Amino acid sequence: MERRELLKMIALLTGGVVIGGDVFLAGCTSKEADASTFSADHIALLDEVGETIIPTTTTPGAKATKIGEFMKIIVTDCYNTDQQKVFGDGLAGLNEACKKVNGKSFMDCSADERKTFLVGLEKDAKVYNQQRDDKEKDAREKARKDMDPNFVSAPSHYYTMIKQLTLWGVFTSEVGCKQILRWDPKLPVPGHYDGALPYKKGDKAWAI
Repeated sequence: MERRELLKMIALLTGGVVIGGDVFLAGCTSKEADASTFSADHIALLDEVGETIIPTTTTPGAKATKIGEFMKIIVTDCYNTDQQKVFGDGLAGLNEACKKVNGKSFMDCSADERKTFLVGLEKDAKVYNQQRDDKEKDAREKARKDMDPNFVSAPSHYYTMIKQLTLWGVFTSEVGCKQILRWDPKLPVPGHYDGALPYKKGDKAWAI
């Protein structure tokens, strides 16, 4: 699976363009944030949030792909200043939001409590993103008609960013390609397509 196609699929799943995806495909050169702003605790928290989104089952979960480190790299190198601020502020406030719901930090919650909390957070994110889209509708349409390349949408909700990065990081990682998706080292890459590959219901998607 090509990375461009994967980003399109993630956009469909999360209801919005993958933040930082265009910069990534062109080559991440933003580097507007200091990677040191991501502490070890932040990375550990992102690992656990990612693991709740894609948990370990018969295949590895997000934590096995070091998803927290992946998020740090993309946010640092591919997000613009506004996006970095929303992500950082959201990450800092995630535990406070969790405490309001569960009376304890995300790290102290059970797997079920974490899942329930993130389901609620995703609902909040959808409302937030829809309100943003409604507010920007006229400006976005004008930019499209004028072919104005300078229009930049306001950042999505921070949870949307986290979920996008989790899907992106997991399914482009070595663990994701070789253990979660189907991968055959004998097949030619990149960009190989074979419409006659055998398939039966329940098979994993191909990694290439």
